[in-house]
Amino acid sequence: MTDARPAATGPTEAPLIDPFARAITYLRVSVTDRCDLRCVYCMAENMTFLPKKDLLSLEELERLCSAFVDLGVRKLRITGGEPLVRRDIMTFFEAMGRRIGDGLDELTLTTNATQLRRFAKPLYDCGVRRVNVSLDTLDEGKFREITRWGRFAQVLDGLDAAQEAGLHVKINAVALKGVNDDEIRSMTRWCHDRGMDITFIEVMPMGDIGGEERLDQYMPLTAVREELAREFTLEDIPLSTGGPARYVRAKETGGRVGFITPLTHNFCESCNRVRLTCTGQLYMCLGQDDDADLRAVLRESADDAPVRQAIREAITRKPKGHDFDYSRREIRGEVGRHMSVTGG
Repeated sequence: MTDARPAATGPTEAPLIDPFARAITYLRVSVTDRCDLRCVYCMAENMTFLPKKDLLSLEELERLCSAFVDLGVRKLRITGGEPLVRRDIMTFFEAMGRRIGDGLDELTLTTNATQLRRFAKPLYDCGVRRVNVSLDTLDEGKFREITRWGRFAQVLDGLDAAQEAGLHVKINAVALKGVNDDEIRSMTRWCHDRGMDITFIEVMPMGDIGGEERLDQYMPLTAVREELAREFTLEDIPLSTGGPARYVRAKETGGRVGFITPLTHNFCESCNRVRLTCTGQLYMCLGQDDDADLRAVLRESADDAPVRQAIREAITRKPKGHDFDYSRREIRGEVGRHMSVTGG
């Protein structure tokens, strides 16, 4: 069965081009800083979350995202925290789903899968076709240690629900030395046996995570690829899903493996992304602290022209790249905000 949706039209205004001639076509939007897990590389165990008044309403999020689509953004990824814990979040997905074919090519999300049994079919019905699921281990005990709260069976059930609904699932696994480095090959086999891709990600220096040592967690993906090559024949492929991952195909399974390497081989030269927080701060780079306050502009006027102008001005400040670096056994380029604030 094929979708009856029309091909997306172009932007209604001149597209967003940054100072390095990169077109900005991909917006990642954090709709909440809250989550129902507490992963050790993402959050402190006892997080202090934002007061409700600081968050954009769902209507404000829709208005801002629509402004970005009008300016040429063609892919929208919804993140958190955990986006599906936000009350009435499906009204936002439904509203943005109506922009598919009207400027927007793709609406998708990153989730921990705990809520997918409830939301997988409604997500598909409003136009979502792909989801990324954060899952770092297949060992229930390790899962409890990494997430601090557990709910492993709920996550696996969510994966089943997603595939039953027709969603294509990609697993995102943060490579953690001494934690899941012995599961690299087994997780890849498990994903490919289920028809899912897997992407490995280097742990990034973002936020105070409550005493966990990132240098001790850090595993370069060169080591992950070497581990995979012990069992699989890896063939580089030119696949691009609009994000920073570089992909290979495992000849033995036919499945795909992605690598996101913000430290060992950054992807800044082709960066087409900006990130919007749940409070309306626009970060032009994941690894820089410069931001633009779109919430203030949004709330000052019902006219969207100032909002679009503020977006354009912010893009003129997009840097060439970030400065993450662990290479000298010290953290460089660290930023103070948690990943859950920026949007995973």
